[in-house]
Amino acid sequence: MLDRRTLNRTLLARQSLLERVDADPLDMVERLVGMQAQVPLDPYVGLWSRLRSFDPNELGEALLARRAVRMTFLRSTLHLVSSDDALRLRPLLQQMLERAFASSPFARALDGVDLRPVLAGGSELLEQEPRTIAQLRDALGAEWPACDAKALAYAVRYLVPLVQITPRGVWGRTLQPTVTTLATWLDDRAGEVATADDLVLRYLRVFGPATAADIRTWSWLTDIQRVLERLRPCLRAYKDEHGRTLFDVEDGVIAESDTPAPVRLLPEYDNVFLSHADRSRIVNNVQWNSSFRNRGALLADGFLAGAWKLTREKTHATLEINARTHISRQQRADIRKEAQELLAFLSPDAATQRLIWR
Repeated sequence: MLDRRTLNRTLLARQSLLERVDADPLDMVERLVGMQAQVPLDPYVGLWSRLRSFDPNELGEALLARRAVRMTFLRSTLHLVSSDDALRLRPLLQQMLERAFASSPFARALDGVDLRPVLAGGSELLEQEPRTIAQLRDALGAEWPACDAKALAYAVRYLVPLVQITPRGVWGRTLQPTVTTLATWLDDRAGEVATADDLVLRYLRVFGPATAADIRTWSWLTDIQRVLERLRPCLRAYKDEHGRTLFDVEDGVIAESDTPAPVRLLPEYDNVFLSHADRSRIVNNVQWNSSFRNRGALLADGFLAGAWKLTREKTHATLEINARTHISRQQRADIRKEAQELLAFLSPDAATQRLIWR
């Protein structure tokens, strides 16, 4: 039986949040099976929290060299992934994305419309010239004037493998979200397509031990029970405090429950909060909910303890800490040190840097 604190320390250890590690940034992105990227800076903060001597330009260079891409991925959300994983895993997620689209208001707006020519036409437009979703909407609306133009564009966004072109997401540079097809961006590179078994094993290696419901929450894949049945001979099984079965890879490290957990400042969206049906291994007295919108997460003693927010005005940068549970004097000192280092990382050129508590 694994108690909640053991699961907490194990998750942090596998996520490199107990101790920063020396690793190539793209290798870490791949090990984590991608990183949430709705906010362009989020992957950089997530890597800063996990890597020693992290140089954000290395990740930016990987994006510019097309060794990494930003695309709709797990749970139909924007992720930064390695290009190799984009080729390996995106085909596996196609049915999930089709289900996500079918349950969206865009599908209802296009009820009865044959989407095959729409998807072909949208792909051709984006291969001719990268466009924003608004530009794609206008072009498709002109071709199919009787249809909801926004819904047409989102049908392409859901159902065609698209990537955001650089310099969107590149450290220190900006570009409004502009997309083209994955095939065009990677020059029609081919890759061996992964299986659901491959994906589940990769999940367990960095998020396990976990229940079948946890795996579904992370991936939105169906038939997880069938995958686990196939994999069962090469998996370990545990129980949690509620008697639920937790599956794990055979060589998965289990951390001691009393392992010290340092303060960590994570981005607004980090898969460590989004990849379990039961989040109690990472949240305790503070719940991760909509009150964290536009704010990063503060971990103290391994659990969610509050939020942080960076504000920049011209040459001034302020990082605000909002503790939402009891913080000891030592934890407060540790938070201050970590926050000052994050502030220096995110705003190295600011004339003034200020840390405040709320």
